[in-house]
Amino acid sequence: MSSPEARAHLDRLWRRGREFLGTQHAIMGGAMTWVSERNLVSAISNGGGFGVIACGAMEPDRLAEEIRATKAMTDRPFGVNLITMHPKLDELIGACADEKVGHVVLAGGVPPRSSIRQVKEYGGKVVCFAPALVLARKLVRDGADALVIEGTEAGGHVGPVATSVLAQEILPVIREVPVFVAGGIGRGEAVLSYLEMGASGCQLGTRFVCATESIAHPDFKRVFLRSGARDAVTSVQVDPRFPVIPVRALQNAGMRRFVEFQHEVIGRFRSGELDQKEAQLAIEHFWAGALRRAVIEGDVENGSVMAGQSVGMVTREQPTAEIIEELVEQAAAAIDARQRDEA
Repeated sequence: MSSPEARAHLDRLWRRGREFLGTQHAIMGGAMTWVSERNLVSAISNGGGFGVIACGAMEPDRLAEEIRATKAMTDRPFGVNLITMHPKLDELIGACADEKVGHVVLAGGVPPRSSIRQVKEYGGKVVCFAPALVLARKLVRDGADALVIEGTEAGGHVGPVATSVLAQEILPVIREVPVFVAGGIGRGEAVLSYLEMGASGCQLGTRFVCATESIAHPDFKRVFLRSGARDAVTSVQVDPRFPVIPVRALQNAGMRRFVEFQHEVIGRFRSGELDQKEAQLAIEHFWAGALRRAVIEGDVENGSVMAGQSVGMVTREQPTAEIIEELVEQAAAAIDARQRDEA
C-alpha cells in the first residue's frame, strides 16, 4: 500500500488536470463508440475519473437523451466527445449547451474556430486533439482550453507518431493550457512518467473496455482478455490512390477480408467497371456498422474490434473504480519506491 505522502505528491503532480476536470484524479476515459455510453461514463466519473460520452453518429436528440441518462447515474463531472465531421456538429453543440455539459471534446479532425467559439459562448470548456506541435499551437490560439495528445499506440483512428515522441515534442513547449497524454497507457507508472514530463493528466480507453460496467458484449471482452500488444494492428492500405484512414484493431477475419476486398475493388476500377469515386466509396463502406457488430452483437470475427496496444495489460474484468484505484496505487507506489532508493 502506498504512503499518504506519495498520494499527496501525485495529487500535486496532476493538480492542474484535476482542477480543470473537476475530479479527484486527472484520468479521462477515452471516448469509444458504443462502449463509452451512460453506464461506463458514469462509472468512470463515480470512480474519481472523468467519463466522456462518445457521441459518434448520434443525432442531437439522441445525444441529449444520453447526457440526461448519464446525469441520472452520476452527480460528478463528465464530458461529451463530438466528431468534427458530423454533419450536425452545430446542433450537437447546441444539445450540449441545452444540457449544460461542462466539457466538450472535439475529435476526428481539426475543429473549426466557429465550433470552439460556440462551446465557449455557452460557458463550456473545449478539449481538442493535437497530433503535432504546429496543430497544438494553432488550437491554443483558436481558443482550446485543453489538449489531448494521442499516439499511434491507441485504439481506433490513429496517427503515425508514437505517444512518447508526441510527449517529448509537445509537453515542454505547450504550457498555456492543460495537456493530457493518451495512447498505449495501461499502468500507473506510465501515467506518473507523463505527469513528471509536464502532462496535466492522462486519457485511457482500452483499459476500461473490460470494466464490469462496460456494456460491451461478453465475446468482445473475451477477445480483449486473450490478446496481446502485437494483436492490435492498423488497417492495411493496398493502393495509395485509394487512401485508407488507419484504424488500430485486433486482427481478425474482417481485417484480412478488408485487404482482399480492396484488391477486388481496385481490380474492378482497373477494368473500368467502377470509376475512382465509386471505388473509394466502396472501400470506405466496407466497415459500415462493423464496430456495432463487434461491440454490441459480439461478432468479433467479422466486426471491428478496435483496441490499443495496451490491450495486453487488460487481464481480467473488474469494476471501473477498481481499475482507477489500481492505476493511482501503481503511480503512488512508484513514487514511494523512488524515495526509498534515494534514502
